[in-house]
Amino acid sequence: MTSIGEALVHGLKARGVEVVFGIPGVHTIELYRGLPNSGIRHVTPRHEGAAVFMADGYARVSGKPGVAFVITGPGVTNALTAMGQARADSVPVLVISGVNEVALQGLGLGHLHELPDQLGMAAKVALTAREVRGAADLAPALDAAFATFAGRGGPVHIQVPLDVMPAPAGTLSAPAVTPAPRPPAPEALAAAAARLNAARRVVILAGGGAKHAGPALRAAAEALDAPVVQTTNARGLMHGHPLTVPASPSFVAVREMIGAADAILAVGTEFGPTDYDMYRRGGFPDTSAMIRIDIDATQLGRHPAGVPLEADAATALAALVPLLGAHAGDGAARAAAARTAARAELPPAMLHQVEMLEAIRAAVPGCIIAGDSTQPVYAGNLYYDHDRPGGYFNAATGFGSLGYGAPAAIGAAVAAPGVPVVCLTGDGGLQFSLAELLTAVDAGVDVTFLVWNNAGFREIADSMAAAGTDVIGCDPTPPLFEPLAAAARMPFISIPDTPDALTASLRTRHSGPRMIEVRVA
Repeated sequence: MTSIGEALVHGLKARGVEVVFGIPGVHTIELYRGLPNSGIRHVTPRHEGAAVFMADGYARVSGKPGVAFVITGPGVTNALTAMGQARADSVPVLVISGVNEVALQGLGLGHLHELPDQLGMAAKVALTAREVRGAADLAPALDAAFATFAGRGGPVHIQVPLDVMPAPAGTLSAPAVTPAPRPPAPEALAAAAARLNAARRVVILAGGGAKHAGPALRAAAEALDAPVVQTTNARGLMHGHPLTVPASPSFVAVREMIGAADAILAVGTEFGPTDYDMYRRGGFPDTSAMIRIDIDATQLGRHPAGVPLEADAATALAALVPLLGAHAGDGAARAAAARTAARAELPPAMLHQVEMLEAIRAAVPGCIIAGDSTQPVYAGNLYYDHDRPGGYFNAATGFGSLGYGAPAAIGAAVAAPGVPVVCLTGDGGLQFSLAELLTAVDAGVDVTFLVWNNAGFREIADSMAAAGTDVIGCDPTPPLFEPLAAAARMPFISIPDTPDALTASLRTRHSGPRMIEVRVA
């Protein structure tokens, strides 16, 4: 007899799942009964929040949904912060948990892991939350989850009660067929092409929704002779291209270029303030006449657009490019001027931090950089041109969770074996997830934990000082990183915060996880 817990694992495998990040518990034993013969790899983190962060990093790099198993009650509450990060960045993550017996839920009788309304709590953060109460519910719950992932993406929660998980599953139906992506409406495409063909100073705004549409985005930019401004989650799509502007639209220079455009094409971007108004100045140029591509109709309705195109970026651009006439103008010159002026806006400390990022890129070309909320990440989000599409991401956009970097880097490394991964984290942020260093050792992943050690929460301290507030609570004592690395059984080196020292340390040969401490003056 196959239990519902076992059948759920089989259903994941049938839908292409290859890895699960999870911590077993007494309420999820039946899920784990299904794992040994499933062909699904299991990675054991040290915290449920880290399990979901790992699933997030895995999803961003693999292009497949990340999956986490967590226990009832505290497992779900621990996972909620990471689910919030996945929702803010539209990352497809499936969180599967147990829950108390059906008849005991919501009674307040003090049962193990009991919550007043676990499903309702998860539903406040997840795109959808469903409970499987019998064999007939299982396939529809999985189909609904993966259908959600075919859209904009985000966290989905499925819970299975303790008395349902061991029940007979019967025969699980085959996965529902995911419909092929649909192109935008022909009349909308024609209207978009007409506006773009009539323009002479087009600017493209590319967000994280464009990161799987690199070739089509490049083709559109070249046809339109249009500079491409990339938000944080789009970096790497146009590396080194004459039309690239790997700089935040928060910069005055970038805004001036956008304001001077006679047509704007926005692709897969939600216009979030962490990308478009980092300094909270307001006054962003009017984009109400833009052509906007987004897979989510709700998102399209949040900002006025002259021509909205509802479709995923790759499909929409592939349909649009053949309708575009060749433009010849000053696109490369406009892009170069914006790059130069935006870089000049960086304060000296941030410019140095960008140079440290560029040293990583030079020393480890094609690497993946998974970042936490730390000073060089904030600087890079303002200005940095990565050399791998989808290879630069962090928690300093959207939800802004500390402790993201280390587990997300592990998930990324699991998704891309053989590709070097750099976890860029601060000494403060790493203390949120120190235990995951041992997860990296257990998993045998090629992750360099690059610790920006400025002895506290320096970014917050600077902000408090700039606001005229006494700096309080920003100096937590950092650990001694050399013995910490030794305790985690990984190589360690400590270097000054210079690009040359960083380049030399990254170029040393190694296998498996290691730690490099950057001592910030």
